[in-house]
Amino acid sequence: MDHSVNADPDVSTGFEGRRLRWRNQSGFWLLGLCNNFAYVVMLSAANDILKQQESSNATVPTPGLPHAHSENSSNSSRYDCNPVSTAAVLLADILPTLLIKLTAPFVIHKVPYGVRILVCVATATTSFLVVSFSTTVWMSILGVIFASVSSGLGELSFLSLTVYFSSDVLSGWGSGTGGAGVAGALLYSAFTQAGLSPRTTLLLMLLVPALMMISYFLLLVFPASFPQWRSGSGLSIERDFQERRPLIVDNDDAFVEDEKKRENQRPEPLTFSDRLHILKGLLKFTVPLCLVYFAEYFINQGLLELLYFPASSLSHAEQYRWYQTLYQIGVFISRSSLYCFKIRKIWVLSLLQCVNAGVLLISVYYQFWPNVWVVFLIVLYEGLLGGAAYVNIFYLIRVETVEREREFAMAAASVGDSIGIALSAAPAIPIHNYLCSL
Repeated sequence: MDHSVNADPDVSTGFEGRRLRWRNQSGFWLLGLCNNFAYVVMLSAANDILKQQESSNATVPTPGLPHAHSENSSNSSRYDCNPVSTAAVLLADILPTLLIKLTAPFVIHKVPYGVRILVCVATATTSFLVVSFSTTVWMSILGVIFASVSSGLGELSFLSLTVYFSSDVLSGWGSGTGGAGVAGALLYSAFTQAGLSPRTTLLLMLLVPALMMISYFLLLVFPASFPQWRSGSGLSIERDFQERRPLIVDNDDAFVEDEKKRENQRPEPLTFSDRLHILKGLLKFTVPLCLVYFAEYFINQGLLELLYFPASSLSHAEQYRWYQTLYQIGVFISRSSLYCFKIRKIWVLSLLQCVNAGVLLISVYYQFWPNVWVVFLIVLYEGLLGGAAYVNIFYLIRVETVEREREFAMAAASVGDSIGIALSAAPAIPIHNYLCSL
């Protein structure tokens, strides 16, 4: 189904322009929400089902979730921590996404956007079904992999897609991805605490992939030149030209002249060397993005479980749950901030996040914070830094990259956060194990 219009969606004047902008911003907000929502909810459900499947795995942690501690378990560590860091499971979650982001930008332009979205919907749906009906540990892990594939392919595809629309759709995408963490965790908790089983809750969440399809195919208003069911870049332009070529030409000279003019206006497809050159220029964006995600996931998967305050009225699991919730709230707020202001000094955000990680590491060892509320504020601040870095880096890539390179650049730069997350496990696991041994 083709929802192209003759008018360019970037038009901002008049009622029609405002309507198109609202539809596209709302569409990208929902796409961002759906792309990350399935991943958040599926991980929560996988953890519950794993505990039901094997009691021996009850202490295996899942990223973003409080850990179950048996009252009868003996834990001599002063931190009341699990013997295995959450970073170990994080690797299984992030590696499929990382593999996709490293390879797909070089070939994904040959796959039509419509096909990509259908693959994202299919893999997200599969992740819900596999985890909800899983009977073994490996089936639940397979569900994690499907969710990771859907999220990774969706992120690089939707970021590339924003170049066809006005720049403010990037704000909608960023805000939606930030809202996914908050909405996913809250809705899953609400449904399960209301008495629904994890399996029933997961089956209800199958509405999310359907909403992604509706957002893309029905809500977005594409420009007339957008290759809806054809591949992007130069191939689509060439095919469009071939479709417009008349079957009978009365004036061969006139047609040849017209063909030369179109040839001059047609951007040449990027070569492999072109793409490598673009990657080199993107380092000023991908390195800060990698650094900020390295620091915050080192905090989330290596330190937060160890920031436990026994004197608090909140249990260890409740404290950890609030850490994750406040982090997601901070991410949501800052990823929505692009509507209000832009930050160009992205290196400052990365360095501040590294300082944050250093302070929390020292505080874990020396335990000098007076109460848990101080850590709550720091974790909220951590989320604000991470979300602001994400949306502002991709905004700068959009405005500073030439049009011919923009679509590839947006997709390629998305690997920065995944590399940072994967690398964070390297120090997080041994540091967590050392501290737990104290």
